[in-house]
Amino acid sequence: MADPSTYDALRRAFSWRLPARYNMGVACADAHADGSGKPALMFVEESGATRTYSFDDLKALSNRFANALVAGGLQRGDRVAVFLPQAPETAIAHIAAFKAGMISVPLFTLFGDEALEYRLAASGARALITDLAGLAKLERVRERLPELVHVFVIGEDAGAAFARSFDTALETASDRFTPVDTGPDDPGIIIFTSGTTGNPKGALHGHRVLLGHLPCLQVIHQDMPQPGDLHWTPADWAWIGGLFDVLFPTLHLGVPVLAHRARKFDPEAAMALMATHAVRNVFLPPTALKLLRQADVRHDGLKLRSLLTGGETLGAELGAFVAERLGVEAREIYGQTECNLVVGSNSNFFPIRPGAMGKPMPGHDVRIVDDDGTELPVGAEGHIAIRRGDPVMMLEYWKNPDATAQKYAGDFLLTGDRGKADADGYLWYLGRADDVITSAGYRIGPGEIEDCLLKHPAVALAAVVGVPDPVRTEAVKAWLVLKPGFTGDDALAREIQDHVKERLSAHEYPRQVAFTDTLPMTATGKILRRELRARG
Repeated sequence: MADPSTYDALRRAFSWRLPARYNMGVACADAHADGSGKPALMFVEESGATRTYSFDDLKALSNRFANALVAGGLQRGDRVAVFLPQAPETAIAHIAAFKAGMISVPLFTLFGDEALEYRLAASGARALITDLAGLAKLERVRERLPELVHVFVIGEDAGAAFARSFDTALETASDRFTPVDTGPDDPGIIIFTSGTTGNPKGALHGHRVLLGHLPCLQVIHQDMPQPGDLHWTPADWAWIGGLFDVLFPTLHLGVPVLAHRARKFDPEAAMALMATHAVRNVFLPPTALKLLRQADVRHDGLKLRSLLTGGETLGAELGAFVAERLGVEAREIYGQTECNLVVGSNSNFFPIRPGAMGKPMPGHDVRIVDDDGTELPVGAEGHIAIRRGDPVMMLEYWKNPDATAQKYAGDFLLTGDRGKADADGYLWYLGRADDVITSAGYRIGPGEIEDCLLKHPAVALAAVVGVPDPVRTEAVKAWLVLKPGFTGDDALAREIQDHVKERLSAHEYPRQVAFTDTLPMTATGKILRRELRARG
């Protein structure tokens, strides 16, 4: 990408030139597989041992798995779910699905049985790739998933009659495969996002979504690729941040990715990992940065060149810590699963204003609009919105036309966030327009949690809100009305927390539980969550 001397020149000079034919899998592997052994993935195991995969390896292995999928009867457009942590097999599975013209469905490894079952059923997944931990969860819901016909498990022994070894499937398949001819608007991936009510929605993206991420990434990481670049994030590869802020665009640019997902973010281990492997580029959510500051860790061996952060507001104090301790500028980004990486900051293009989100990145038209999609004047509060036609914008909510229509107003996609723009073009985040909770970088919808809470035998009514948290920005809090015969004590609170943690996910369970006799409601029976938030 060109490097004009000013932000305004960069924006004026930019125009989208999407190719007529484009496939994310080919772009992430085959395009750089030239026989040279150029590294693509460096996988650091829990033992500390490192395995390196070249782009040639990625091409051959993804070809093998694409052949295995096709041999199993899967066709173009079929959904392939990936229920794995950061690992080479995760990248191989996604790339194979893309090359075969199928639609990948990333799933978070901490999902419990109900969360896993819902997403597999809603997407109509016909194949699933997982490990033994994921298989144990799948076995409990497998009989209720008739569309799921193929299960591949990492390791030699699948451990279940209905599962096959992923490793054996690769060994027995050919490493030659002709990628399906796809265009930028052809569907490529479904990423589930939580809403304010009801079940999560699947944001369906076309292959163009990867191209749409590149301008912001190259601005934030200062014209990546540069010699020696190596990119890492602790963010899980089941979310758009891990996949499209790091994994896929970095591979697209021919830059290697460091893969390592600790069971829990450890500040000292994270610093040592970055220093030991000479990580040059990193995506660290603000919660990770807060934990680094809280632990007061130092490491003289850091070689960072650029740092991307997003998901929550950073603030001046945390930005100063990053500059002092990590030796780089904290460059914020903004986006969401439906339309990601549309706003960013980099002091080489414009001064960073603490508290501001930044400015729209090249190629992205971000405005403040009213409920009808009409642009508002400078300083007025409204919806943060992105103009239709953006390559990073979802094609639709999977098989949910009503929710898709409600996401738009006029020419704009409404993010669900409120904000304002100042006279210099900076955008300022003011809060959510709905009830989504922002916790440790995750966006959590209360609806799915409330539904799970109501399945506990003690719970009559449930309401979930976000409350301020010094590290996570917000913590999930549940207000519960109990059925007759139950007493709201600490033991019951812990039991209910475990109930949600086991069925949904560890990042969604209510860290605070409050028992009450009644819940504030409107005349039509809707919960007044703002009143519950005001109670603290």
